[in-house]
Amino acid sequence: MAIQRPTYQRPDPSVSGNARTRVAITLGDPNGIGPEVLLKSLHDPHIAPSIAPVVVGSAHVLRQHADVLGYSDLTIHTVDAMPDTLPDEGVTVWDVTDGATPAVHFGEITAEGGALAMQAVEAAVDACLDGRADAMVTAPISKDAIAQAGYTVPGHTEFIAQRTNSPRPMMMMVAGQLRVGLVTAHIPIAKVADALTEAVIGTKLEVLSAALQRDFGIAEPHIAVLGLNPHAGDGGVLGMEEETIIAPALERARANGIQVSGPLPADGYFATQLNSGYDAVLAMYHDQGLVPFKALAFDRGVNFTAGLPIVRTSPDHGTAYGIAGKGMALPGSMESALEVAAFTAQHRQATAAPAQ
Repeated sequence: MAIQRPTYQRPDPSVSGNARTRVAITLGDPNGIGPEVLLKSLHDPHIAPSIAPVVVGSAHVLRQHADVLGYSDLTIHTVDAMPDTLPDEGVTVWDVTDGATPAVHFGEITAEGGALAMQAVEAAVDACLDGRADAMVTAPISKDAIAQAGYTVPGHTEFIAQRTNSPRPMMMMVAGQLRVGLVTAHIPIAKVADALTEAVIGTKLEVLSAALQRDFGIAEPHIAVLGLNPHAGDGGVLGMEEETIIAPALERARANGIQVSGPLPADGYFATQLNSGYDAVLAMYHDQGLVPFKALAFDRGVNFTAGLPIVRTSPDHGTAYGIAGKGMALPGSMESALEVAAFTAQHRQATAAPAQ
């Protein structure tokens, strides 16, 4: 059963002195559905009270997507830097193209699209680092397009981690009370077992626990940890990683004050233990965590990057080139990404906890 629209109890704005969270929203690949779901999200009445949005990218690209959606009367205010205040009407675009008018080729992978997408990400990260923005939300990019544009990083997470000098980023999926962290993310499945060490798992548990406290307001989080092998190795019959790597890592985490349970069989956890009181689950590899997560929460899931000095979220889907420019894209995941960005940024400001 899919998760319904999550609700996030944001801290009292009077605590942090900032009623609306200043969010830099990157436009994503101009040829995909990112601009479409962004425009639809900004029309959601639930979003407006929470954030002060600034779109980062190209005003020309946003206008082309707006016209496709029938938003021809949309007022777009173009600025050349992150603004201090926003007008009451319309959408503000921090245009990073130096006046250029990039072409939109719906459904196509282009180097120009990849370059524009990453240029916006660079600007938004810098705005968060210097305090001009409280959080950033990234619309989907194409790994092929950014590679054609000359970027060698595998995705948003790794690029933002490099630019913020963050050695311990962690991909974390969020949908209401369902939170899934990953030990390994964008690596081939054949390399997963070799990438798992006591130290790596321990670091991920530290980052996940700190994020649950600092960003989600959970004072004493309890984390479920999945095994690598079927049935969590079945006592070593189906693999020894649980006995030799994962279990010792959990013992060390407990000694350091982190509440953990496991290693647990992945199929059993998602089938029977989602409501067992755990605050998050740590999966060993990408599809182990994301396949069940997306099955449960695809239209409301959020990609949250833990372990950064800034707040960054993203919808949990890709560019969806096949439906780009057709007005068919569902905005639920982008709406949730904006809500989670507001929630976590406000909570982080209110608690003023140091970065991990």
